[in-house]
Amino acid sequence: MSHKNKPTDTELEILQILWQKGPSSVRDVNDTMSQDKEIGYTTTLKLMQIMNEKELTQRDTASRTHIYSAKVEEETVKSGLLKSFINTAYRGSASSLVMQALGQSNASMEELDQIKSLIQKIEDRK
Repeated sequence: MSHKNKPTDTELEILQILWQKGPSSVRDVNDTMSQDKEIGYTTTLKLMQIMNEKELTQRDTASRTHIYSAKVEEETVKSGLLKSFINTAYRGSASSLVMQALGQSNASMEELDQIKSLIQKIEDRK
């Protein structure tokens, strides 16, 4: 994911709505976002137009109401953001991130079992 296409926090919020709900109008996205914070329709419209220019979304203009959908895959975006965060905040050390995350939270036994299982799968690949 190039720097040009890296979503801002608000753009990421819009992408999460599109990933969850599928193709949606600006009104639908704005109504969903408005449940958590005050955001005007024209602000949402402008953000989604910018996202279209950045090729984060695609717009179907066949009907009067334009329908937007995510053009980027959720896992691709998350992976790119995580790599960038690890490189910036943890000097490229994924283990430092994991150690801090586990030290800061009260992981349940189920979550710890999932983490152990993931570690085992990674070890088995090597």
